[in-house]
Formats: sequence, structure tokens, C-alpha cells
Amino acid sequence: MSEHIDNSQQRQEILKQLIRELHDGASVNDVKARFQALIQDVNAAEIARLEQALIDEGMPGSEVKRLCDVHVAVFRESLDAQAQPGAPVGHPVAVFRAENAAVPPILEALAAAAADVRAAGSLAAAAEPLQQARAVLRQLMALEKHYQRKENLLFPFLERRGVSGPASVMWALHDDIRAGWKALAQALDTPSDYEALVQDLDERVEPLATMIREMIYKEERILFPMAQEALEPAEWLAIWEQGEEIGYAFGVAKGKEPPASPEAEPAPIRSALAATLWPLDTGALSPEEVNLLLTHLPVDITFVDDTDTVRYFSHGLERIFPRTPAIIGRQVQKCHPPDSVHVVNRILDDFRAGRRDTAEFWIQMGERFIHIRYFAMRDAEGTYRGTLEVSQDVTEIRQLTGERRILQYEAS
Repeated sequence: MSEHIDNSQQRQEILKQLIRELHDGASVNDVKARFQALIQDVNAAEIARLEQALIDEGMPGSEVKRLCDVHVAVFRESLDAQAQPGAPVGHPVAVFRAENAAVPPILEALAAAAADVRAAGSLAAAAEPLQQARAVLRQLMALEKHYQRKENLLFPFLERRGVSGPASVMWALHDDIRAGWKALAQALDTPSDYEALVQDLDERVEPLATMIREMIYKEERILFPMAQEALEPAEWLAIWEQGEEIGYAFGVAKGKEPPASPEAEPAPIRSALAATLWPLDTGALSPEEVNLLLTHLPVDITFVDDTDTVRYFSHGLERIFPRTPAIIGRQVQKCHPPDSVHVVNRILDDFRAGRRDTAEFWIQMGERFIHIRYFAMRDAEGTYRGTLEVSQDVTEIRQLTGERRILQYEAS
């Protein structure tokens, strides 16, 4: 056993040296020739462990991403020779693969539409193929749901198994693809002149297609086999159950049967959290954290229970409407001026009877614009459990234009 461990560790060290040489500028062919005996049977899980080890030892994820395609090129022959593990119909991996299978015809249609635009000779003559290119690109961009399910379902479970680095690298590659189709969409939607449009197509269509094809290869040959080895049935069941919250691409849908036995319980992300926390539907918090969360919301909230009794209000740094602890336990009707009580009762009656779920108002308070909403709170059976009032100062929000993305934070 110790001999096997030593051999495995030695093998990992040699593979890491191989990758470091690539990052130092060695060619793929040179590395493949020198390490041929070692790399001929490298599998998906081993590649994932290798990249994770390099990141753990200090190699930036951005550097791993920069040469990700080079890593794959070195191990490609070995990966191509290995049989891919099967997945039953409806299993999340089978769904991912079905979405991938729908992509090549779409990429071919996009290339054909771009070729028709190039052959048109002018913007006027290119109107119809341009329209076709836009439609095909919109269809291709449905991959967003595929990538979001990876990022928000598959990756969290892999991270719990210690596979955080490769998941982060792949997420960054998703963002490159997103940037690619966004730039292409802009070029197709706002062509300035015919020559510029043709140049944009030359610079964007095939590079985007290549990135997507390479992503599919990384998924099929590395990510999915590694995930199938790493995750337990209960984890796949949780991924299967939660997939519809994000959605699927190209008309693919999850199978009707779960990817585990009926006795299996889905693995919640919160299972690793301390038992002293309050378990919630999507996590667990301590009482102190609940209070901090509620008092740091950028809105004022007040909760009135199903007997019209005020049970809670948030006490943030700046409240819009004054509230004091004395109102806790008071009937909400008594918290409003007499001439508006009939409206309060009408809202509560509509909520209680199920005629309405929301009520919305906005007022001008000096120079501030205040948005006020009431929400009927219902339990899983649809029973009315109370009303939530949410008030927000939206003066600055109303003045926003354009966009400011998170990557612009340090530049501000």
C-alpha cells in the first residue's frame, strides 16, 4: 500500500513538473515526447487533482486558465482513448451531454450565416443573412443556462470534495465565452459599415465557436467523468432536484425519474454546517446572523402576523418611517391614521382571501422618492401567515444609467 502511495505521489510530482515546464514556455510536442510513457494513461480525475495541487501550491488560477487548452492538448490522446462513464437517462450528466449534443449544428448554422453575410457584398444585401445570424446567436446563447447549472449546482458540490481550483478556472472560461457572444451580438446588432462588419465576423465567429467546442471537450472528457467519480448518489439527486430553478437549454429537460434510488435523500449544502445554527430552506444561520442580516438590508421591513399583530420591524441605521419597540404586539390598524385604516383593512382582507398577493405604492418625501410594497406571506400549503411591508428609498436608484459591473469596483 505504501509503495502505491509513494508511486502516486511521485507520479503527481512529475506531472506537476510537466505543467510547470509548459508554463515556462516548453512546447507541447517537446513535453509530450519526453513524458510520453507517463501521460498515456492520465485520466480526468488525475488532471483535476493536478490542477488543484498547482493552485494550492500558489500557481494563480489565472495562470492555470491561460494555459488550460495547452494542458488539454498534452493529455488529449490519453483522454480520447478512455471510455466515458455512462449516465442513465435523466441523470444530470446525461442532461448536460444532451445539451452539448445540440450545440454543433447551431455553430454550423452560425458559420453559414456569417459566410452569407461575407458573400453579400453590402449591408443592404446582407440584411437577410444578418437577421439569420442574430437568430442563431440568440439560440446559441441558451448555453447560459447550461453554464449557470454548472456554476451554481455542480461546482458547489465539487468544491465540498476539494475540487475548487479547476471549477474556478472553468467558470472564468465561461466568462470568456459570454464576453465573446456579447461582442458578436453587438457587432451584429449595430453594424457601422459593411467592411467593419465583415472584419468583426472574421475576428469573432470562429474564435467563439472554438472556445465553445473546447469547453464541450473539457466537460465531456474531464469534468463529467471526474464529477461522476467524486460525487455520491445523494449529491446527484440534489443537483437533479434543483436544476429546474435555473432551467435547461435547447429544449432538453431533466428526466422524470431521479438519478438515485427512491430511498436516497438529496444532500443539502448545509449538511456541513454546525448543528447549533437555525436550519433554513437554503442554508443555516445563527440568531445573531439573522439579526445582522435583517438590520443590514437596504430596506425597512415590518412583519404583521395572520392576526394583524405587529411582530417585528428591522432597525437599520436609517429608517424611512419611524418605528419604536412599543408597537410590537400592537394591532397594525392602530399604527395608521384613522382615515387610512379602511385601506389597510382592504389590503389585509384581500391578502387573507387570496384575491391579491401584493400591493404597491410610491410617495415623494421632500427630495426623496419612497417605494412601499406589501406582500402576502403564505406557507407551502398556501395558507396566509401574515403580511410583509417593505419600504425603500429609491431616489438614487431611479437616476442610474448604463451599467457598472463588479470588475469596475477598484477603478471607482
